[in-house]
Amino acid sequence: MEFSEIERLDGAYLAHTYSRYPVAFCGGKGATLLGVDGKEYTDFGAGIAVNIFGVNDEGWKEAVKAQLDKIQHVSNYYYSEPTARLAQLLCTKTGAKRVFFGNSGAEANECAFKTARKYSFMKYGAGRSDIVSLNGSFHGRTLFTLTATGQDEFHKYFDPFAGGVKYADADMESVKRAAERACAVVIECVQGEGGVKALPEGFVRDLAAFCRENDVLLICDEVQCGLGRTGKFFAYENYGIVPDLVTVAKGLAGGLPIGACLFYEKTEDVLGPGDHGSTFGGNPVACAGAIEIVKP
Repeated sequence: MEFSEIERLDGAYLAHTYSRYPVAFCGGKGATLLGVDGKEYTDFGAGIAVNIFGVNDEGWKEAVKAQLDKIQHVSNYYYSEPTARLAQLLCTKTGAKRVFFGNSGAEANECAFKTARKYSFMKYGAGRSDIVSLNGSFHGRTLFTLTATGQDEFHKYFDPFAGGVKYADADMESVKRAAERACAVVIECVQGEGGVKALPEGFVRDLAAFCRENDVLLICDEVQCGLGRTGKFFAYENYGIVPDLVTVAKGLAGGLPIGACLFYEKTEDVLGPGDHGSTFGGNPVACAGAIEIVKP
């Protein structure tokens, strides 16, 4: 199909939520993408942190095709081998104890926020439910994760927002003021949408100590900065800390929709049957692709 026809159909039938560049991609290999105009492009944007391992990888394609030849979806009322294997791989690689699978980074963060609130409620009762987020952060576009995004430009038009979110600067005095009734603090060790800003090492270590001493859960949002983009599997590893919850998505399944919330020791048994769910979470095709990405 010619670019002009793709552009026309897009403009006529898709919601106008994106300001697109005048290019349509139809193929590629590695970091090189092929446009319908026949030109080759180098993908420095990595599909906004999704194609971080390139496109059209032979091993990944074989893994996905092999699963498609078996079964494309399994309800979470039943077991699925790729889902269980991927959870094992993630836990083995990171030291996490359990995993919840969803479809996106926003969904992974929703899971982390709900887990933090239940953890605090079960241990301390009501009234200790605030999520502290840093100014300049980005955590998703659902109402809860949009509220937790510490940038005013994303907060237009959609109020009233979810309650119980406080904002702080990346310094401990600011965090302590915001955390008076907090159950969790959420950070990106490298803020992506906030300008690619790495948090100061001393601040992150002091924050981890503060959270540990006050039984406030530390959530590391690794949706943009995880999966090797900082030289470690997760960015938090560069800081010598261990969080209580970690969220990851984007490049995890090599281009298929997936999100994951990883539970570490303090949170591994917080959620029980009925506390959370996701229709397509742990989809075997997406998990088969992710296994190819994560495996040693």
